[in-house]
Amino acid sequence: MRLIFMGTPDFAVPTLRALHEAGHEICAVYSQPPARAGRGKQLRPSPVHAKADELGLEVHTPESMREPRAQAEFLALEADAAVVVAYGQLLPRAIIEGPRLGCFNVHGSLLPRWRGAAPIQRAILAGDEETGITIMRMETGLDTGPMLLKDNTPIDDKTAGDLHDELMEMGARLMVDALAQLDSIAPQEQDDALATYAAKIDKAEAAIDWSRPAQDIGRQVRAFSPFPGAWFTLDGERIKLLRAEIVDVAGEAGTVLDAQMTIACGQSAIRPLELQRAGKPAMSAEDYLRGRPAAVGSVLQ
Repeated sequence: MRLIFMGTPDFAVPTLRALHEAGHEICAVYSQPPARAGRGKQLRPSPVHAKADELGLEVHTPESMREPRAQAEFLALEADAAVVVAYGQLLPRAIIEGPRLGCFNVHGSLLPRWRGAAPIQRAILAGDEETGITIMRMETGLDTGPMLLKDNTPIDDKTAGDLHDELMEMGARLMVDALAQLDSIAPQEQDDALATYAAKIDKAEAAIDWSRPAQDIGRQVRAFSPFPGAWFTLDGERIKLLRAEIVDVAGEAGTVLDAQMTIACGQSAIRPLELQRAGKPAMSAEDYLRGRPAAVGSVLQ
């Protein structure tokens, strides 16, 4: 097919690569404009932009797809379809309905369970047993279009980072399969009554409240690992807790119970496995405690 690809972060790169390797003609790649990053605040292209440059593909970075000029350029490409993966803009009707076959999206949840910006994190926080990828034909509503293909994976004790990496590869495979089977797939409409909104993550949600049950805190840790990182304060320093296990012991909430820094919660306790100090790389709890032991009986904030 003659395709337009629209995506921005790392999550979208495997799908761009897979479509290119499958032999599709990618006539243009759309991505968010380069952003300033790093110590020098130099303009840095998005991961998708960088991959497109590597593949020798034409790249467009309009500020908004609602601009008449951007829409005219898009429609002039006369693509069979557009593939959209975490592009970062809500697309207007003119774009969604522009390609001959429509726009197809890789969505990181089992629709209609989680619609919106943070489906991976919200699935973990809610205690869902599984998540997955849905390939859908886009409509103007938020993730409301008919579904073409799905695949699932158990959440178990995976962090958001673990699931991100697993689902981005799953999404690439499913999109290639969906386009190959497009003539034979019967799209399935979503049941709006089953939909839940996956709101964007607010950094304020990452603060750990030790009065909550350890099971809830464990989900919080996994949902916010590696970013923004569930955190607590120890000796006046903010520490991110990136991996932890639940331990069936009790104590006053927030109290360090032993030399392994097991921390009492409202119910049961949390034992850190991976920690990160501000401005430092993540490290195992064992390495952290070797240099900065936490006094048994101290209370965390």
